[in-house]
Amino acid sequence: MDGIEHAALVINCGSSSLKFALIGAESGKRFASGLAQRLGTAEAELTGTVAGERGERAIPGAGHGEALEAIMTWLGTSDASRVRPVAVGHRVVHGGEYFSGPALLDDAAIERIEECARFAPLHNPANVTGIRIARAFFPDVPQVGVFDTAFHQTMPDAAFHYAIPHELYEKHRLRRYGFHGTSHEYVARETARRIGKPPEETNLIVAHLGNGCSVCAVAGGRSVDTSMGLTPLDGLMMGTRSGSVDPNLHLTLHELEGLDLAAITDLLNRGSGLLGVSGVSNDMRAIEAEVGLGHARADLARRMFVYRLAKEILAMAAGLERVDALVFTAGIGENSAATRAATLGHLRVWNPELDPDLNATHGAGAQGRITRESSAGLLAMVVPTDEELMIARAALAMVPTAEKAPASQPLLNL
Repeated sequence: MDGIEHAALVINCGSSSLKFALIGAESGKRFASGLAQRLGTAEAELTGTVAGERGERAIPGAGHGEALEAIMTWLGTSDASRVRPVAVGHRVVHGGEYFSGPALLDDAAIERIEECARFAPLHNPANVTGIRIARAFFPDVPQVGVFDTAFHQTMPDAAFHYAIPHELYEKHRLRRYGFHGTSHEYVARETARRIGKPPEETNLIVAHLGNGCSVCAVAGGRSVDTSMGLTPLDGLMMGTRSGSVDPNLHLTLHELEGLDLAAITDLLNRGSGLLGVSGVSNDMRAIEAEVGLGHARADLARRMFVYRLAKEILAMAAGLERVDALVFTAGIGENSAATRAATLGHLRVWNPELDPDLNATHGAGAQGRITRESSAGLLAMVVPTDEELMIARAALAMVPTAEKAPASQPLLNL
């Protein structure tokens, strides 16, 4: 090597935000990470950690392009060893049936992603914006898409079909796709490593619990069922999303409240879940604080959340021969001991023997285990997710060797 560290730049574009990370190819070191948010407004700002130093800067009025330029300028003026991006990995929410794994993002792939925007209108257009900007910024660096839906393309047909006329599937590809696949795949692999089993011999249920929530049944390293469906609204109760409701609720709300379809969809996506039930917050930390103060609706929201989570976990077992472990991950899953304890309390049929001390420390010092080591019941664990590392690895895998990176690409003094 020539003293230059090769890395993957990971980009996750939202409608008004751009999340980034720079991760080393050989070391896996996170050289930088951060978030540009409130883009397109006077309050737009960039915050993050670069070369170990936390910083923030105002970028008033910046769009996605200006935000990426500000990020690259920040990276290029930092003090440390030199870094060269040899791949750019993009998180893409919906890949439909087109993508069952990471893909190089040429014009044809981008067109496919745009076609899938009908299923993810809030996400895919923003993802495409990030891809186009990065392609212009790094014209000679491979751009790689990593899809939330790809991991779930291994679900059997009985699991992914809806019970609607089959012609609608054939014509429009209306089916269950699932999301959070990058997180579920990473956590499944890491859990297998921690319990000392090959991924292909490990059966797990993974609960990804953040503002968005889903559970996934993983058999032999492959997704065989998941709680989200055609869109990320389906399944579990979430921060602001209702999760599964009676489909006739739409008609009922129209008749009772005079709401049109767009307003009902917005209500179920942005005004429901923990926020809608509690009237307090979409954040589980705030909900738990209010429960401690005797807030009745917050208590109802928390009890609904854990009960519906437990029901969905039990449903996932239908796709597995056995359950080697139940794994909690993401913001709530990794940090809310109360949520985990209450959920396991509803899984008495599996006899999980919670260790209160391990649960309180999120499994620290026990490879993430939060149930008693002597227990013959269900093994429950906490395994932090790392979607950015997963995307970086996928992107770098598309580059045959780091030495093949064009010498003309920018060096970042990190």
